[in-house]
Amino acid sequence: MRAFMRMVDRFCAKHPNFGIPNLMLYVVIGNAAVFLFGSMDTTGMFYYWLALNPASVLRGEVWRLVTFALIPEASGLWVIIFLYFFYYIGSSLEHAWGPGRFTLFFMSGVLFNILYAFVVYFLGWNVYVTASYIYMSMFFAFAALYPEQRVLLFFFIPIKIKWLALLDGAFFLYAVFVNPFPVNLLPLVAIANFLLFCGGDLFSALRPSSVRYRANTVNFRREAAKIRKEQNARPYRHKCAVCGRTDTDYPDLEFRYCSRCAGYHCFCEDHIANHVHFTE
Repeated sequence: MRAFMRMVDRFCAKHPNFGIPNLMLYVVIGNAAVFLFGSMDTTGMFYYWLALNPASVLRGEVWRLVTFALIPEASGLWVIIFLYFFYYIGSSLEHAWGPGRFTLFFMSGVLFNILYAFVVYFLGWNVYVTASYIYMSMFFAFAALYPEQRVLLFFFIPIKIKWLALLDGAFFLYAVFVNPFPVNLLPLVAIANFLLFCGGDLFSALRPSSVRYRANTVNFRREAAKIRKEQNARPYRHKCAVCGRTDTDYPDLEFRYCSRCAGYHCFCEDHIANHVHFTE
């Protein structure tokens, strides 16, 4: 997982224009439009024509590959709360990760659902899929980044995000056992996408503090001598391990070393708090 995230970070650093800025804003607008049109539908078939269904896609209804991700998972006034909450979560993830990584995370969730739907279709099951578990996996990612943040449950009960994430996890587990096959495996597909992008940091945070300390303990005297030797042989003193910017090319940029990484790794001010920690 960490190797995958390092590859993602390197890709985003080499392609800084990759990604869709304010992606969640467009997703929320799409959800709102679908809800408005759906509320005017008297047949009750509008959402049915937008959900992902492999048999229908193979008959030419290719729009379902996109529109299934725009079906709101709420009704009535709850739609406003739903859209606002997930816009806040998506925007927070994009701010922490950058547009490139967040775009990859969201699109990966969409792709995983599409692949799963077609795999079970060719195995003999035809399913209708929406993006409900994609949004819930976004909440897991938000909780992994900001576990101590508080929100108001039912608008007046303060509760930490990590406890809501546990409740969300219980709902996932309930859906696995209650829903019929193969729909019951969709929560696991969403969890797989979450672990792919956040599993490394999550497992590191769950390790006992003594284990984390031993894993991240380095000989700074030896590493400092190694760094000085390397610096004497190159035309810069500091280079970001994520984006590759140096203090020679960007003299006004601040560089720091991460104490949580195994080894002696330097990061610019944009990535010192936003990178996958080195473990070896």
